[in-house]
Amino acid sequence: MSRATTPRPVSRRRLLTGGALAAGGALAVGAAVAATRPEPGAHPAGMMPAGEVGEAVEPFHGARQAGVATEPQAHGAFVAFTLKPGTDRAALGRMLRLLSDDAARLTQGRPALADTEPELGLLPARLTVTFGFGPGLYAAAGLADRRPPSVADLPSFRIDRLQPRWSGGDLLLQICADDPLTVAHAQRVLVKDSRPFATVRWVQQGFRRAAGAEPGRTQRNLFGQLDGTANPKPGGSLETAVWVTDGPAWLRDSTTLVVRRISMNLETWDLLGRTDRELAVGRRLDTGAPLTGTTEHDQPDFAATGPDGLTVIPDFSHLTRAHVTDDRYKIHRRPYNYDGAPTPEGHADAGLIFASYQADVTRQFLPIQQRLAERDLLNEWTAPIGSAVFAIPPGCPDGGWIGQQLLG
Repeated sequence: MSRATTPRPVSRRRLLTGGALAAGGALAVGAAVAATRPEPGAHPAGMMPAGEVGEAVEPFHGARQAGVATEPQAHGAFVAFTLKPGTDRAALGRMLRLLSDDAARLTQGRPALADTEPELGLLPARLTVTFGFGPGLYAAAGLADRRPPSVADLPSFRIDRLQPRWSGGDLLLQICADDPLTVAHAQRVLVKDSRPFATVRWVQQGFRRAAGAEPGRTQRNLFGQLDGTANPKPGGSLETAVWVTDGPAWLRDSTTLVVRRISMNLETWDLLGRTDRELAVGRRLDTGAPLTGTTEHDQPDFAATGPDGLTVIPDFSHLTRAHVTDDRYKIHRRPYNYDGAPTPEGHADAGLIFASYQADVTRQFLPIQQRLAERDLLNEWTAPIGSAVFAIPPGCPDGGWIGQQLLG
């Protein structure tokens, strides 16, 4: 390892159970269908050559923040902060100017000002930094009347097992990139520059497939389930479902984010046969097709019955409970998996960082979550252990800063 050079001083800126299923096959593990793999050395359509992954850039400036409609990156960190006492509207403006400048530089492959490891800021790897405002930020700024009404703690659901260490927050930074070192460096820079104003409340780190591994494919969670098949489509229903398109400047081009940390019991899930897993999900695990279809995006037929007279897609399936037909009420899922160290007994600490974007939490997310809480059979193997809600304010022009429309 080469010897580190002595850093030169840099002046700081002024900106400061499975028993509910049929018993048959409950102990069998269904045979997975092998996925088609490209020939060695072949590059599937849309795959970026490895040498270009680190240099790829996503814009920071614009009417809307990146990291929402952006094609999801391979790695993500959700960092929530609690504001320090006395952090008022003026202090919030200083903090957001500082963090916006950091993010604008790092996302373009330029080190942040006073970056103590500038070499780590040179490969952006499609880095995005998305800012979220919790209810406490509006209160600290004396602008509670400008808080979107649906940006509030979610009501209690009977399936919740919420833990304070994964819940709440005044400010959120969602940091995503195709390189984990890029994410780690950006997180460190942003946390350091937030210290005069806020303390870290929680950090949730997650992953998806590696960059280019399955271009154009829907994300899979650790149950093997495709997650996000029914997302609104870019350029169409995404515009209707996700973005606020009118109102004052501090609201227009904004959205909201629900972050739910969902623990998944992989050990008991492993005991299920493939048929029982697919009945719980409502889709085939290999293709993601509804049980009444053949391809992932086929429309499910909830009225179809089998030889036994029962509906092919059960009423308790996740697909049935989460299904939305009206584009205005859809949500945009952008989840990440997490997989921590096993317990001393060898049990997995694994699950999903569920990130849902929608124009209005009350109108879109809550009805779906209520249906899931009432009857989704996947509740037998999952438990929400964290929950937080944030407004995602509009983006900013070159030279501007996130939150300027609200606080400036």
